[in-house]
Amino acid sequence: MRRSILSVPGHLAGMHQKAAGSSADVIMLDLEDSVPLSQKVPARQQLVDSINNLDWGNKFLSIRINQPGGQFAHRDILEIIPRCGEKINSIVIPKVSSTADVYFIDKLLEGLETEFDIVNKIALEPSIEDPLGLENISEIAAASARNITLVFGIADFSSSIGAKFISISGHGENEDFYPGHRWHYVLSRMVIAGKARGLSVIDAPYGNFKDPVGLKRSAELAAALGVDGKWAIHPSQIEIINDVFSPTIEEIERARRVVDAYKNAVTQGKGAAELDGRMIDNATFRLAQITLDKLK
Repeated sequence: MRRSILSVPGHLAGMHQKAAGSSADVIMLDLEDSVPLSQKVPARQQLVDSINNLDWGNKFLSIRINQPGGQFAHRDILEIIPRCGEKINSIVIPKVSSTADVYFIDKLLEGLETEFDIVNKIALEPSIEDPLGLENISEIAAASARNITLVFGIADFSSSIGAKFISISGHGENEDFYPGHRWHYVLSRMVIAGKARGLSVIDAPYGNFKDPVGLKRSAELAAALGVDGKWAIHPSQIEIINDVFSPTIEEIERARRVVDAYKNAVTQGKGAAELDGRMIDNATFRLAQITLDKLK
């Protein structure tokens, strides 16, 4: 499961040690927004040192490079992958507006994997952060066999469409002024494009890490839309995110009853079953099975 993705600045070694010992499903070592310009180059070396020397356990390990086409992205790949590519599970590509951004990183990785005999095939996670990226979302999702996830970048997306600046962080808090989920369309569009191609979808972080109630509400809304997980910017957010994107005991028990009832009906040659006065068919069975699959 990739419920919680803890974002950690790539140049801050102390945070890397703490992240490795956290309960996050995924650690995302960042080279982009959280790293100041003066630290962009030295952050690469720190990231390599941390990846190679820390015990990450069974955590899924990602790095976020800088924006493709800028002055740093290609060197991020060229200087990091040959030195620790075997230990990296995925690369988050920020500000993806077209398939060209994905093609570029895909082919660069292909060349390095061949040159340096890297057996590990590094996955890609395009981040959608502007209206052009959302418009091209279906093509972006299908742009590479490496794609495993679509990520929502809420702050940059908000600024790119001229949305009102209503919170200090710009990351999802103080959204109550809108009657509903303000990003319902964006996330739903991403979910449809992603799930149609077997990709998971990850929500943006919640900027106020001292507001657990707001974080829980934000995560619940995303989960209701079919989103699979959410970024965290502080370790205190991990437990809440993991809980929201995990089945509850009630959901697990309900799913088990549905699966058992449907399987029993099938053995009797029936196409549907009855449980507590409700009809259960193959579509219901698949929905319940997905819930149980999350336990594996």
